[in-house]
Amino acid sequence: MKRNILKLKDRGLYMKKDDIFLPKILTFLCNWCSYAGADLAGTSRLQYPASILPVRVMCSSRVDPLLILRAFLNGFDGVLVTGCHLGDCHYQEGNYYTRRRFVMLKKVFDSLGLESDRLRLSWVSAAEGQKYAKVATEFTQKIRELGENSSKNKIFL
Repeated sequence: MKRNILKLKDRGLYMKKDDIFLPKILTFLCNWCSYAGADLAGTSRLQYPASILPVRVMCSSRVDPLLILRAFLNGFDGVLVTGCHLGDCHYQEGNYYTRRRFVMLKKVFDSLGLESDRLRLSWVSAAEGQKYAKVATEFTQKIRELGENSSKNKIFL
């Protein structure tokens, strides 16, 4: 899975349209809630940025922090992790693990001098298509304000 996601950087996902920066955002979606919410946003024809690259995972807790770091080092401008609301996880405690890892990962980003604002965690249920579209739009706007990822291709050893 890691190789397939990181090869996506070679598919021309960096977009510039009329000199407007369109960020590459990797989005991990929980299979049980968030993916259905994103699907609902699409089937409801809600508008959200096309620069979002969705990746379905069985649970938000399955997203390895190293995968997120590698995504940034390989050129993604932002990473959005979405999961079930706390207490609604299909695997009972998965989103609690995600929340703990996320706090740790933000601290790691800060200690490495990376912009932790490029990373976002959000809870979206299957019935919240509008919320998914809003989160995706707001996050894309925030990344657009931050500009291009300056940490890509850097070595942090």
